[in-house]
Order: sequence, then C-alpha cells, then structure tokens
Amino acid sequence: MRDRTPRRATPLPVMAAVTVLVGSLTACGQEAVGGSRYEPEGGKGATVGLAMPTKSSERWIADGRNMAERFRAAGYRTDLQYGDDKVENQVAQIENMITKGHELLVIAAIDGSSLTSVLARARDAGVRVIAYDRLIMGTEHVDYYASFDNERVGELQGRYIADALQLDRHEDETFTIELFAGSPDDNNTRYFWNGAMKVLRPYLASGQLVVRSGQTEMNQATTLRWDGGKAQQRMDDLVSAHYGATDVDAVLSPYDGISIGVISALKSAGYGTAEQPFPVVTGQDAELASIKSIIAGQQTQTVFKDTRELAEQAVRMGDAVLTGEKPEVNDSSAYDNGKKVVPAYLLDPVSIDKDNVRLLVDEGYHTEEQLR
Repeated sequence: MRDRTPRRATPLPVMAAVTVLVGSLTACGQEAVGGSRYEPEGGKGATVGLAMPTKSSERWIADGRNMAERFRAAGYRTDLQYGDDKVENQVAQIENMITKGHELLVIAAIDGSSLTSVLARARDAGVRVIAYDRLIMGTEHVDYYASFDNERVGELQGRYIADALQLDRHEDETFTIELFAGSPDDNNTRYFWNGAMKVLRPYLASGQLVVRSGQTEMNQATTLRWDGGKAQQRMDDLVSAHYGATDVDAVLSPYDGISIGVISALKSAGYGTAEQPFPVVTGQDAELASIKSIIAGQQTQTVFKDTRELAEQAVRMGDAVLTGEKPEVNDSSAYDNGKKVVPAYLLDPVSIDKDNVRLLVDEGYHTEEQLR
C-alpha cells in the first residue's frame, strides 16, 4: 500500500506554445443534426461541408465554429453539421452535402471505418475530403489529414505519470495503476494508447507499476464514444473489486471527459481527503471542467491541443485544395488507413498541470474569469 502522504507532481517542461490565431466563435450556417442553411459572403464561393461528431464535448463545438468562421473569412460558404454521436446521422449528413454539390468535406468521423461507401460517392462526384483530427479508415477517398501528434499525446500522459510517481528515483517501490483507453471505433485511441504504453510498459514489465485488475490490454480498457458515465461505472467496478486496503496511485485517462468520470467514482470511494488523496489522473483537451478540477487538486494533468490552430490548419489545407495548390504536410508515412498512407499535418500538444495552467489564459484559450 502506498504512503498516504500527498505527493507533489513533478512538473514537466512545457513545449513551446504555438502561435495562437484567435477568432470569434460565432457560428455560421446551421449547427444541427438535420437541415442546413448557407450564408454566402462572396469571395471564392465554393461550399465546404463540415461534419463534426457531437455537441456533447465543448471542444467539438469550438472546432466546428472555428472552422466555419475561418472558411467564411477565406471566402467560402459553409454547412456545419453535428452527428449527435450517431454514425447513421453523420452518413446521412455527408450524403446530403454531396447531393447539394459541396466541393470539399472536412470530416471528424464518429466511426472512422464507417464511411467507405459514402466517400466513394464523394469521389465519384469530384468532392475532396480532409479527415479532421480522427483518421478515416479503409478508404482511398480521403485526401489529407489534419491532426495533432497523437502518439505524442499518449507519451506526455505516460511520462507525466512516471515523473509524478518518481518511478525512476524509487525503483524499489511498487505503485498501482489502472488504465483507460478511448473509444474503440476512433483510430486515435490506438495512437494515444501506444504513446502512453511506450513510456509505461517497461515499468509494467518490471512490476514497479501494478494493474491490480489485470486489465492491461487496450481492448480491455476502451471507453465507447469516450463516455464519462461509462468510465465512471468502470472505475466504480475496478475500485470495488480490486482496491480495499490498497489505494490507486495513478489512472491513465486519455481524455478529460473520461477523467471527470473517473474522479467522480474515486470521490464516491472516499478519495480526495488528506488521508486518502486522489491518485495521479491524466487527461486531454484542456476542457474547462478539467482545468478547474486541476486547480482544485483533483485531476492532475491534461494535454492542451490548441484546436484553434487545428481549425486554421484545416482551412489552409482546404483552401489549397480548392484553389489547385498543394497543401503543406509534415508527415507522409505514419498514417496508414489500411488503403493508403494519408498525407498529414500534425500539430504539437502541450502537457498542462497546476504549475503551468496559466499558459491557457496567456494564450487566450480560457479566460481568468472562467477559471475562478
């Protein structure tokens, strides 16, 4: 059993922050599961279809609105749709976009392997496709991919756990950990997991990190649709079945929504006191609820991905495609979707904890008032 004295997480060096391109989050077009309307503003005039997965996460709302605004500023019409985490909704929305003659589709897939048939229709209609944040699998009909370095995200989470527990300084001590992964139908899940395991696997193999549940494979740890409620239920079950006198020292969580669910389960089990402090809990997306949780000493870390920059990169790619230019890419080998290697542009993520949370205010991602 671990020493119950609260440990202060070892801060990680912050990667150089990318230049932030700040824009209003004013939406354009219809943001709904069904229907569309256009607000042309002249310029180049082509219509871009933006197919986002859900409104249940604040980051997807912001991504869609940021892209819509930036495409409009570049002279394009936009049709912004949210699929409500239902594959059939997203497929129908994309079909409608093709029928209406949209020249470009930017798609954050709900299920990356479910779009093969509809994207074949897109290619037959001469519609170009950019995969946004989530790689679209099993089809040749995707032209480019805009995302973050997703394996690096996992590495940051794994390294944070190793440093916070000071594993390299306390090689004779053992610590407990439970592992969570993202949705099994999201290709990014594999990259996040592999990045984290690159760091954590040696400690698991040596026995310095112990997974008392025995659930050490990705398919045992996935969380369908990244659902925080499902994560909370699983964490409840893990604590009940495998932890009594022994505490959980760390939880690998790939996403803030999952982290909040995990923390809710830990609170119910009595964690969050001086005698039984919260374990190290990682996350991703720097969502406001998780940033407040970090400030309050509950969640420990998150990975900041400036989605304003990602939206800007997608617009630059789309503009190049629609004007006959070649989009800039910085990875032409890593993202094989089973049918082709998709040329990609990857942005850098940044690890955030209580010691450098101010970066989010400095970069204008959250305001001082929001964090109070």
